[in-house]
Amino acid sequence: MAHHKSAKKRIKQTVKKTERNRYYRTRMKNIVKAVKVAAESGDKEKALEAFKVANKQLHHFVSKGFLKKQTASRKVSRLHKLVNSIEAA
Repeated sequence: MAHHKSAKKRIKQTVKKTERNRYYRTRMKNIVKAVKVAAESGDKEKALEAFKVANKQLHHFVSKGFLKKQTASRKVSRLHKLVNSIEAA
């Protein structure tokens, strides 16, 4: 157990940050999954709506410092490619 005041504060900050990151990580997985499920069902409209939400949220996570800009762009690009493949099929 920590004995210094600064170490105790650091423990509190780590707990808060861990909870916040866990929330963002779960939210990100659910958002991406929603797009994939909509794409697999073949519903272009539903997939586009889910993609719009995913695009906005992933870039929001960048502004919060949870994701790097390049990581969010890569995820959005792959999801966009998936949604666009629906009309080709």
